Amino acid sequence: MLLHIPQVLTPAEVAEIRQVLDTQGWVDGLRSTGPQAANVKRNLQLDTASPVFAPLSQRIAQALQRHPLFVSAVLPATMLPPMFNRYEGGGHYGNHIDNTIQTDRFSGQKVRTDVSTTVFLSSPDEYQGGELIAEDSFGMHEIKLDAGDAIVYPSTSLHRVEPVTSGVRVASFLWTQSLVRDAWRRSMLFDLDMTILKLRNQLGDTAEVVALTGHYHKLLQQWAET
Repeated sequence: MLLHIPQVLTPAEVAEIRQVLDTQGWVDGLRSTGPQAANVKRNLQLDTASPVFAPLSQRIAQALQRHPLFVSAVLPATMLPPMFNRYEGGGHYGNHIDNTIQTDRFSGQKVRTDVSTTVFLSSPDEYQGGELIAEDSFGMHEIKLDAGDAIVYPSTSLHRVEPVTSGVRVASFLWTQSLVRDAWRRSMLFDLDMTILKLRNQLGDTAEVVALTGHYHKLLQQWAET
């Protein structure tokens, strides 16, 4: 499931984060890349050793964790610390699939990467090119969102970032291990959750709505890995 998560950050929060990021030194994105992706990756990343990294990363994580749409769609169990990248002057990231297992660079914990997330920190009018292209069973999807919005998609998706031909594209990116490993099951739970919310708004907590809610939690209990 590929899902647009609107307004993860307010315009004021985006401006504050960009004010900090735009004054930082950036390092070659190849520092955090395996040998296969190194052949197609040309971007910059905020050094995780920077004193501003931890507070900014935590701010992104907290914003996602309080967004009900993100929580419902991703069902996060463990989130890797959000990182930051920057594309300019033709920077790009060719077709690749994210590593299935990654290590939290701070805790050393091994994390299964079920869901990838990109939080856009540049407005579309700040740069040309730079579209995130993600492929799934329904074809290719071109994604270029407003600053503060996020996109989530299965980490097994083939995806790329097109060359930025002018301006600067800044974003935060992260991986999450979900309580529910299977993407189809996550999608079904999300659809059921959204349906329950709509019915509750229309009908209130009727016996039927409460029963559907019970079925949702029974399915989650069956499928969740803790």
